[in-house]
Amino acid sequence: MLAMLSLLQVRREWPGPALAERLQVTARTVRRDIGRLRELGYSITATKGAEGGYRLAAGTEMPPLLFDEDQAVAIAVALQSASSLGVDVDDAAARALNTVRQVMPSHLRHRIDNIRFRETGAPHTADAVVLEAVSAAVRERRTIRFDYGNDVERPPRRVEPHAIVARNRRWYLIAWDLDAADWRIFRLDRMILKFAGGAGFTPRPVPTGDAVTFLAARSKGSSDRDAWPCIGEFLLDLPSADIAPWLDDGELELVSDVTCRLRVGSWSWAGLLSWIVRFDAPFTVLGPDPFIEALPTFAARVAEAT
Repeated sequence: MLAMLSLLQVRREWPGPALAERLQVTARTVRRDIGRLRELGYSITATKGAEGGYRLAAGTEMPPLLFDEDQAVAIAVALQSASSLGVDVDDAAARALNTVRQVMPSHLRHRIDNIRFRETGAPHTADAVVLEAVSAAVRERRTIRFDYGNDVERPPRRVEPHAIVARNRRWYLIAWDLDAADWRIFRLDRMILKFAGGAGFTPRPVPTGDAVTFLAARSKGSSDRDAWPCIGEFLLDLPSADIAPWLDDGELELVSDVTCRLRVGSWSWAGLLSWIVRFDAPFTVLGPDPFIEALPTFAARVAEAT
């Protein structure tokens, strides 16, 4: 219907057969969609006979969209934020915002015109076509084949796609790798899709119970739960305001105005030590014992490096 409306706006009158041929549909479909456009408020007249066709009434514009002010703000913010989504739809989002703006009532148009900001953009963007095709394969439970990254010598991956998760401006596919017989996580921006309509499959239970938790767990070096493999406790001689912006998923407890007790996680004991040293302030390691026992080794390593 959108394609038909675009054609009617470009040329005021279209013979029915020509419109059907241009849209690659049947004459019956044209009549049905004309009826639907009329129900939506578009004034379209029809003339009979050999030269008959469909005409969009002069001066007809798209009816105003019925958005309240909060919805209008949400649309403007969402479309202007497209560059940070990690999907290559920036141009389409800009055109969509312009289209939506033109058909809004004037008071809402002025409201969204006042919302202007700049996005830094995602460092890696996934192809919108890939996102759409893989999403369809997830929904329909169809296997897919794709090349991945720069490994052009390797045969295409064959996977059962289970879910797509967006995290930190990147898009990830959670899938069962048929060749590896194991769960894998793939970034959509590194995928070159070969075939997205393979054989159907029966979904498998994700190890952590759901795709979001599974991705979070793997990002922390875990395979079965969303938890860091190494967790340490410190006393850090800094006020909480200086620590909080860097705490992420750690925990902070006030000991005094200038000292905090911290519980943070990392991939390794060395990672924990680097996390606390970056504050360049006095600290005390409280535990656990394996972390305390590893400290002399780290001290020797630093001494040898100097």
